[in-house]
Amino acid sequence: MTDTPLSLTGNANRTASLAASWPRLVGLLLVALVAGFALAGPLLVPGDPLVQSLIKALAGPEAAAPLGYDHLGRSIFHRLASALRLSPAIALAAVATAGLAGLALGTLAAARGGWTERALVTLADALLALPGLLLVLIVLAIVPGTALGFWAGLSLVLWVEFFRLSRAATRETLASPAVQASRLLGFGPAYIFRAHIWPEVGPMMLTAAAFGTATAIMAIAALGFVNVGMRAPTPELGRMMVELLPYWREAPLALLSPVVATFTLLLGLTLMAGSRSA
Repeated sequence: MTDTPLSLTGNANRTASLAASWPRLVGLLLVALVAGFALAGPLLVPGDPLVQSLIKALAGPEAAAPLGYDHLGRSIFHRLASALRLSPAIALAAVATAGLAGLALGTLAAARGGWTERALVTLADALLALPGLLLVLIVLAIVPGTALGFWAGLSLVLWVEFFRLSRAATRETLASPAVQASRLLGFGPAYIFRAHIWPEVGPMMLTAAAFGTATAIMAIAALGFVNVGMRAPTPELGRMMVELLPYWREAPLALLSPVVATFTLLLGLTLMAGSRSA
């Protein structure tokens, strides 16, 4: 039996759906691998990321330290697992705070309009005019070397994107006939947000959250690489790279470990975000 045009269309749609979803699956797998290493690694191989043993400086892998030792004789395996818990935790906290603030203020600006919208848009544009890393540095100058400083600085940088997305989508949704009908039927703002606004804003916010998490992790690593960020001896991805860079000839695996882990995590988050936006 020959395929009908309808069956050919169905097969084409399924093929296109699979082609669009595989990057997200790969991204989820990469993020899951990094998260599994960060969470389960120290349970499988117990150890302390801060314990030093200069006798083992730059030594190769062994049972107690599967990735070898750094220049101070600290287990890279345990320091990397700790860093992969710290940076994503700060990034996720900042994205959650920025997302909630951006969604609330963006929805408020679109719903109220007038001077409220103008004031919030002016504030967002003013923050957007400043380089993101500069704003984070300003906050870190006030609260230096702490996770709180990174959280506050990254939240100030990231909320603008959530605000702009939610404001644009909410304005368009509020002007739709469906929302007008809901208002005529007597439904309040909570119902309108739940039934009409969030289904339109939600997917965009999730995409922005994935990109924002990757951006925040990259910013933390970049500042750590230039020795601005978490204080030693706290394990952090960028600081680990800059500490191990002078010893790349003697112990290339030691330097590659945080580089590969950071690249894998950022690639996974980017694939997840890109597949959502496709």
